[in-house]
Amino acid sequence: MHAKLQHTTCRQPTAPACTRTGVRAAVPARLAHGPVSAPLPAAAPGRQRLVVAAAATPTKEGAKPKAQPAAPAKHSSAAPAPVREDEAIELAWPAPRPWAEVFLSKVVDTVEDVGVIARRTFNKSVPGIEAIDRLFRAGKGGRLQLKKETQKPVVLVLGTGWGAHSLVKVIDVEQFEVVVVSPRNHFLFTPMLPSTAVGTVEFRSLLEPIRTSNPFATYLEASCEKIDPDKKVAYCTAAVAFEDGRRPQFEIEYDMVVVAVGEQPATFGVPGVAEHCYFMKEVGDTVQLRQRIQQAFELAALPGSSEEERRRVLHFVVVGGGPTGVEFAGTLNDFVRVDLAKKYPELMPLVSVSLYQSAQSILTQFSGSLQQRAIQNFKATGVSVVLGVQVTEVQRDFIKIKSKASDEVQNVPYGLCVWSTGNAARPLVRDLVQALPRQAKYSNPARPASSKLGVDPYLRVVGARDMIALGDCSMMLGNRLPATAQVAGQQGAYVARMVNRGYSMGLGGLDTSPPVKVDPALGEVDTEGLRKLRPVDAAAISQQPKLTEVDLKAVLNNDSTYLQAPAGVSYYRKPFEFLSLGIMAYVGNDKALTQVEAFDTSLNVYGRLAFLLWRSVYITKQVSFRNRVLILFDWLKARVFGRDLSQF
Repeated sequence: MHAKLQHTTCRQPTAPACTRTGVRAAVPARLAHGPVSAPLPAAAPGRQRLVVAAAATPTKEGAKPKAQPAAPAKHSSAAPAPVREDEAIELAWPAPRPWAEVFLSKVVDTVEDVGVIARRTFNKSVPGIEAIDRLFRAGKGGRLQLKKETQKPVVLVLGTGWGAHSLVKVIDVEQFEVVVVSPRNHFLFTPMLPSTAVGTVEFRSLLEPIRTSNPFATYLEASCEKIDPDKKVAYCTAAVAFEDGRRPQFEIEYDMVVVAVGEQPATFGVPGVAEHCYFMKEVGDTVQLRQRIQQAFELAALPGSSEEERRRVLHFVVVGGGPTGVEFAGTLNDFVRVDLAKKYPELMPLVSVSLYQSAQSILTQFSGSLQQRAIQNFKATGVSVVLGVQVTEVQRDFIKIKSKASDEVQNVPYGLCVWSTGNAARPLVRDLVQALPRQAKYSNPARPASSKLGVDPYLRVVGARDMIALGDCSMMLGNRLPATAQVAGQQGAYVARMVNRGYSMGLGGLDTSPPVKVDPALGEVDTEGLRKLRPVDAAAISQQPKLTEVDLKAVLNNDSTYLQAPAGVSYYRKPFEFLSLGIMAYVGNDKALTQVEAFDTSLNVYGRLAFLLWRSVYITKQVSFRNRVLILFDWLKARVFGRDLSQF
């Protein structure tokens, strides 16, 4: 007696359904690995559900069907399953696992990361500049070219932000030639930038040079201007120039490229923003901001200025009610009330801090109760919060704001304006989206600034070969994630582990197989054939003498890779999973908001306890012991002696 299979579809509106269009291929029979006696797993949303019943014994209504046990058998001699013509398979997006399972998996992965870093730490043969010179040769048009005949595969990493830094920390440089290209030669702990703008923390306390992060990676201070996905070549120009203005150019031929360039501040086409506003994206932004705050008070303290002019100069405007804008408004207000009030007491009645937000609340990522707590704290400490308004123009000494409710336009004088309304795509990402035809369905041509690289569950760029995208410049198509440092950091470590384990990426998309690893002992293997998805014929599989767990997984997931991998070939069955630990924001007056997430529940904390949690998390999340010590001393120094008011 053999089992019969009914192939039904589990439909849920929240998950993409399995679709089929276009490829012809055969379904090879799979070797049996023993009987399956466990109950079938429940179908994941959007996946195929398999119902198994004994042919001669009907099941009772409501009973769980099981696969009938079968005696161990030798290789199946059955012919390959029939093939449906002109048919291709698109895999469903993986169903999320419970928080606890993801947490335990992350712990195990972290132990593996520590082992990789420890081996690298005790390796003293750090390459010098001679090794870097040996990597390049003269190319066409005066460009240098990376020598492709290097012994190890070349992994090109673009960027030094959260995703790139996490990947560079964990990747095994004994297996790969890692080349990092970025105009910024350091990693920056961006969540604490508002603190550096007022002197609570010094700039260098938040930095780690990328050469320190991984001394075995080759770092090149340059910008990648173009990537040719077909030739697998990146075209770069140095970020620094010689005295005559000449900037070296070079090409890098890679085996795998990681695009982690982040995004740039978005102006949304508002006139005057780029010319008159300050941003908070890089250290250079906060250096200028810190100088301008001090200059505003020195200007107001000079004799001969009218009260109206002093009020304008001392009006500090923050546009954007997200975490960055809120934290800066709270931190700046602390600076004014605690430190500047002691040095400029006569100017305090003229000082004002305003926060403008287009939505009807601030910190919309948080729960409604925490949003109200933040607004109440701002009102209590003197920060003016204006909701439901849109900035339509920025002039040198005033901004135009328009009420969404009444369309009333008002001119607001200001002395300093910080623009923190969101991010936009960098030119490299926009060009890649246009160059990859399959990215067109995920982008809006009318809004190129919002372009992101669509990625599959393994963070491979859809439609590109051996290309990964991390962080803010990417978009997981079946599971939209927030553009936060927490997400990017986990993505970088995930990709590093995947390549460390020997898996090759191949073409990105749901209509190709997961990353593949081939045992070198097999010699020449048709990896392209292994990456093709084939129709899974449940009816044909049901005619086999026995059903294995592999057979059930193939039908349940509508995934032929469970059936087509010969001995020595494996597929990566671990898609990226984001472990959310919560969100937090400082709102001034030694108070913060913390929304802790664990075990699929959340806990809201507000006030000084949340402030202690905020500081504890930020100090533990620093990337090195050096940074932790520096920040602790900065906090202690600011508490005992006050923030530094020197201007230079």
